[in-house]
Amino acid sequence: DLLPSDIIGTTVFNPAKQEFRFHKGPIFTNVLFVDEINRAPPKTQSALLEAMQERQVTVEGVTYKLPTPFLVVATMNPIEIEGTFPLSEAQVDRFLAKIVVGIPEAPELIEILRRYDYIEEYTPKPVLSREEVLKTMEACRHVYVDENILRYIALIVLATHNHSMVRLGSSPRGAIALMLLSRAVALMRGRMYVTPDDVKYVARAALEHRIILRSEAQVAGVTAKDIIDEVLEKVDIP
Repeated sequence: DLLPSDIIGTTVFNPAKQEFRFHKGPIFTNVLFVDEINRAPPKTQSALLEAMQERQVTVEGVTYKLPTPFLVVATMNPIEIEGTFPLSEAQVDRFLAKIVVGIPEAPELIEILRRYDYIEEYTPKPVLSREEVLKTMEACRHVYVDENILRYIALIVLATHNHSMVRLGSSPRGAIALMLLSRAVALMRGRMYVTPDDVKYVARAALEHRIILRSEAQVAGVTAKDIIDEVLEKVDIP
């Protein structure tokens, strides 16, 4: 069981110098990977809140800035519930996107089998340098979002609240995530402006984990993905 100090770090007393010294934890990195985050106790999960929102951590009243860029990648097994702790709404809302990784198709599964014997021989190589990542992030900030697209994003997010199967719709962070992801997709598609298709393409990733359904939805077999698809059909495209 991980403690918050196992991730953030801890203050240790140095008897030789008669002073306390902060030992940084693994959170002081550019990419923090958390495997099966729902197996961590709630206090440990909450330790990530400040880091993910403010890009800093506070230990015993002292604030330490995290490296730039900083992002958290986490996995979660939605099937197993024994020995797990559901993430709070605030914690889930801090994640920019959710990607559902399903069962691989036959070609992908065959490729996994082919590569299995060579896993230990494979050495991962960086795809981008830190500087290239920062330049790409800066380029995303300059992708133009028209006023009509901003309104389209706002109406999509607000529409997630007006559904009989939804207990709580997307937060304002969902709207921000939808805009940021749309910018990134537009840039990947070679454009410096966002289109409605970009918004629709990332809607599930940005909003699915932010929509909390009523118990009736589970009985009826309705999912957050279904809600988003319905919203995209109803909201007028600019």
